Amino acid sequence: MLSNCKIHHVAIIASDYEKSKHFYTKVLGLSVIREVYRELRNSYKLDLQLGVDSQIELFSFPEPPPRLSNPEACGLRHLAFEVEDLELAVQNLKKHAVESESIRVDEYTGQRFCFFRDPDGLPLELYERKSFS
Repeated sequence: MLSNCKIHHVAIIASDYEKSKHFYTKVLGLSVIREVYRELRNSYKLDLQLGVDSQIELFSFPEPPPRLSNPEACGLRHLAFEVEDLELAVQNLKKHAVESESIRVDEYTGQRFCFFRDPDGLPLELYERKSFS
């Protein structure tokens, strides 16, 4: 049923909406599609463009519970972003004082990647686009 589909969006709930909005728009460079304040929920919803066909929905909610992450909790493990140039992407993170792990190579695919975290500690991955040279 899902073999020919794609991911439409990933939803993220932020503990500090403005801090996370800055991170995803200024640090990661995602463009804003729309931002709405939902008065009945006392919540913002920010739709961000991710590539051509995908989006991140960034939400604020009053006092969301913390995300269990370490040790690895059951559920969604991380979100990975495919990038052209891994070193350049890591340099951009450093320029914004965002720490990342060292670049590693996947032992099965040979692809390079590294992990970093958003302002709420959500694990994010940079995965270098496979080159066919």
